Amino acid sequence: MINVQNDWQSFFDREQKQSYYLALREFLIKEYYSTTIYPPMNEIFNAFKLCPFEKTKVVIVGQDPYHEEGQAMGLSFSVREGTQEPPSLQNIHKEIIDEGVEMGPWSSDLSRWARQGVLLLNSTLTVRAHKAASHSSKGWETLTDRAIIELGKDTRPKVFMLWGSYARSKKALIESKNHLILEAVHPSPLSAYRGFFGCGHFKKCNDFLQETNQERIIW
Repeated sequence: MINVQNDWQSFFDREQKQSYYLALREFLIKEYYSTTIYPPMNEIFNAFKLCPFEKTKVVIVGQDPYHEEGQAMGLSFSVREGTQEPPSLQNIHKEIIDEGVEMGPWSSDLSRWARQGVLLLNSTLTVRAHKAASHSSKGWETLTDRAIIELGKDTRPKVFMLWGSYARSKKALIESKNHLILEAVHPSPLSAYRGFFGCGHFKKCNDFLQETNQERIIW
């Protein structure tokens, strides 16, 4: 059973009784038993564990966990300290530097963002080793879409960062007009030079947080 030990728990208590989640759970039991799956089972829900609903003020939507050894840790775009940074994360780092926003000591482990209220949410929360998108359309998207809907309905101002066409498709789930939705191309090397670099999202995010009487993120 899912136990995130914060105010997301009521959401999970409801969702894990639903037929789609029961089917997903059976699928995952077989997958973790029979092959290598990332992230480790106890890290699947790290995004929610590290960033309670009440404290969420920024949502960065990813698609699929990294699928190579030692990378995925339950947070979108984040990899463990000491792991080679994927190109998308390198480009995120570059954009933050270029924007000149508040930065702490840089680490590939973005847990420090999560603890400040940044929900680093992949749409699919697990993946087979070396097989991108291998757990898509198994039920995860239903769960994570419903989480976005809950956040979107909440009237407390939030920033949603939607990078790439897949993440931007989630815009329709965000109901309240109190939120700031920032859209750009994906930070991958294939697209970063077509609008991610120079997007100014990290500065725009912090300016909005300040305007709505919330603490800025130390990126």
